[in-house]
Amino acid sequence: MSEEYWIISVPGKSAPRQSFDEICRATARDQLSVNYIFNIPDLKVGTLDSLVALSDDLARLDTYIEGVAKKLTQFFFHDILDDDRNRLAENLVVGPNGLDPIRYITEFQWDHAKYPTKQSLKNLAEIISKATTHIENELKLRSHSYNNVKQNLESFEKKQTGSLLTRNLNDIVKKEHFVLGSEYLKTLLVCVPKAFINDWYTKYETLCAMIVPRTTELITQDQDYALFTVTLFQKTEDTFRHKCRENKFTVRDFTFNEQAFINERDKIRELETERQKLYANLVRWLKINFGEIFSASMHIKALRVFVESVLRYGLPVNFVAIIMHPTRKSTKRLRDILDQLFGYLDQSDRSRFDEPIDIPGVFSLQQEYYPYVYFKLDLDYIDMNKK
Repeated sequence: MSEEYWIISVPGKSAPRQSFDEICRATARDQLSVNYIFNIPDLKVGTLDSLVALSDDLARLDTYIEGVAKKLTQFFFHDILDDDRNRLAENLVVGPNGLDPIRYITEFQWDHAKYPTKQSLKNLAEIISKATTHIENELKLRSHSYNNVKQNLESFEKKQTGSLLTRNLNDIVKKEHFVLGSEYLKTLLVCVPKAFINDWYTKYETLCAMIVPRTTELITQDQDYALFTVTLFQKTEDTFRHKCRENKFTVRDFTFNEQAFINERDKIRELETERQKLYANLVRWLKINFGEIFSASMHIKALRVFVESVLRYGLPVNFVAIIMHPTRKSTKRLRDILDQLFGYLDQSDRSRFDEPIDIPGVFSLQQEYYPYVYFKLDLDYIDMNKK
């Protein structure tokens, strides 16, 4: 099966399911698609002029909602779940029963509590639009707060890792490694390439005058460097640094500060605690609001199908909306079957061309035109969140 889904509507007949059953029989012969009734309730029609205006508004709103859904899902996938597809699938659920999106689509039921059908079509669209805008604004605030804490934490943690040439040394050195409080003496930290460790032991006391003998101590090593202490008289520090450079030894600019280490450690713990708290709240919020935005998207599509069906097929309202799941590589044959069944609806035979056609008030935002009402469901934000 492919991951492509269509929504179509066709004129109804005397029996409620007659058109649906005809499509099922025609597509079943070669197993071209799996079909489901798309349940749209009786909605207030309004005037023809209001439907024409609403058609364009709903198309724009549909695109906007899909954009917000994609942003939410991609943030969830990349920033929160670290590209873990299994965890993403677990959290992309819709409604109080926690349905996966595909099941929600194929078993769609109008939410009368959120979207009362006694409201006008325009009011229903405004309810959905306001709810979507609220979710988008919340997403911006929450993602900014979380990423800000995460980046600060990563910045602190980065200082604790990396080469001895550049990393923070507060968590490596100890008070006993230094001569502290002396008016004349100073302890320096020197990074020595591991290939030159023997050179260091041989040369350090003679690099310049006034170096205290036997004061070097190996503190730690990484893949490339060894970190040594050496104590000397302060007035020879500049000469010592120069001689170290000549011998490929690097003196780190470092002043021992025990309180700075404590402050950094406490700050990292504080940021990690805050990150974990924000993370837990975000997972809950994103899970709930993915369901909200996905549901809103499907309700807007239901409104679009209703409006376009009335504009196409006229009054009284009598159409059947269907979710179709084409099997892989069957879309062309499926189009041919639908044209055979419903080509009579379009005497100009424009259905033979897949070019966008602008018909005022009907798919007037350059939608693909077919004799029947057609929408392609864009589900890319569910399973195409790839970096």
